[in-house]
Amino acid sequence: LQSLLDMMVAEEESLKERLLKSIALCRKELDTLCSELQLGPFETEDKSTILQMEKNLRTRVEELQKQKQDRKQELKALQEQDQDLCDILCTALFSIDSGAVPSLEDLDCYRRHVASLNTLKEQRREEFVSNKRQIILLMEELDHTPDTSFERDVVCESEELFCLSEDNIMALQNLLQQLEARRALNEAVCAELRARIVALWERLQIPQEEREASAVH
Repeated sequence: LQSLLDMMVAEEESLKERLLKSIALCRKELDTLCSELQLGPFETEDKSTILQMEKNLRTRVEELQKQKQDRKQELKALQEQDQDLCDILCTALFSIDSGAVPSLEDLDCYRRHVASLNTLKEQRREEFVSNKRQIILLMEELDHTPDTSFERDVVCESEELFCLSEDNIMALQNLLQQLEARRALNEAVCAELRARIVALWERLQIPQEEREASAVH
């Protein structure tokens, strides 16, 4: 009986020792996780047993490990979106430490940044599509063949491939204005020629029927 009691006491001491070691390791890991996640220290209940304390600490470690993993996964997803948007818009990447665990505030700020880039992309894409349509119509009207690499990009490339940088959008607006100015000049020249023809008809006293027949041609 004594040997059985001694064995039970030894097992209990061994279990207690394992639990205390586990508690020490959990506390150490919790301190690291709380620091990485920018959280306050975890408070344990004084009245809880060693077994309950070890369980609570282990549960908290698992929760914080999941938080850390979730934050890092969201950071990676945001960085991938940011990279894609920066390639399209030719803007600088969001400044954030990739090696550290981002704070909730960092992630919120990054989310808003990516959302604003998405909005900007849609605005510039709409502007590109609208201006491109007008540019193509004007080129056809003016019988103008795209003769620069930029003009060819505008006419031939799809919205998905065209770089929607601020410089390109400004260049697009300038091209549209140049073509509109050429059309206005052509219209002014045509109006002046028509006025000269009418003046010539008046001077030569050309009948209205002949004028209308000439106008058809």
